[in-house]
Amino acid sequence: MVNPAALEKYRFSKALRPFSFPVAIIACLVGIAAAYADGFWNPLSVSLILFAGVLLQAGVNLINDHADLPLLFGADPLLKLSRDRVGFNFKIGMLCFLIAAVIGFYLISITGLSLLLISVVGLLGALGYTVAPINYKNRGLGVVMVFWLMGVLMITGSYLAAGASFNWSIVWLSLPISCLVSLLLLSNELRDYERDINDGLSTLTVRLGYQSSVWLYWGLLFSALLISVALAMLGYLNHAWLLFFVLLLLPKPFRLLHAKASERKALTPATARILLGFGAVFCLLILL
Repeated sequence: MVNPAALEKYRFSKALRPFSFPVAIIACLVGIAAAYADGFWNPLSVSLILFAGVLLQAGVNLINDHADLPLLFGADPLLKLSRDRVGFNFKIGMLCFLIAAVIGFYLISITGLSLLLISVVGLLGALGYTVAPINYKNRGLGVVMVFWLMGVLMITGSYLAAGASFNWSIVWLSLPISCLVSLLLLSNELRDYERDINDGLSTLTVRLGYQSSVWLYWGLLFSALLISVALAMLGYLNHAWLLFFVLLLLPKPFRLLHAKASERKALTPATARILLGFGAVFCLLILL
């Protein structure tokens, strides 16, 4: 008999993973803030950028469990219920991608084709995150791919969609936030480490081992701080020292990273707060 608690994650409200929405919101806001600092501001475009960003994040989350379908075959009624939930979530996720694509084409029509390539690469990358035959997540590439897709590309795309022309400065400014975007996904893998092993998944954390992934967690976090300092030294950012307030948020993740699996549930929300706080201050520093 299948344990109902083990299949709860396929419920729509769980599959949506709203705790991850700060990824899209902060990434889009960084691009918008950089465009505003360069003299570009359009309230309608800004609203559409944020809406499309959240839709893309929701779409990625909702199709995330599609790769689990081979694990859900059998006559057990709970398995059938789970398959139905995964199928429903996948359809809603694809709808999110479709609406985001329509918004993207509108923004391309008013800003030019420079946004088109980034939009296509980002959408294909989002689809390939868990959908076969690519399935970055199960190849151990999830943490790496979100750095580029939900970090660098989303920030740069938001900058262009807000009306600015491509400038390498937005790529450099995207790097600290991209580290924290990867950090959030890594925290999710660390939280689910034991369950992913039992389910036969090959995430980066499963491949590296738990302790090595903890070291990677701290490496990504402090890389975000060090890159911000380097950006300040190069003149891209002012008052970068204000970002070190994030150190006040570290005791809880430190404790959770060394806790038992059953106590690790709060690790991802705690990491999301780091991303949200750091990202908000980072946007203010760009405006300064």
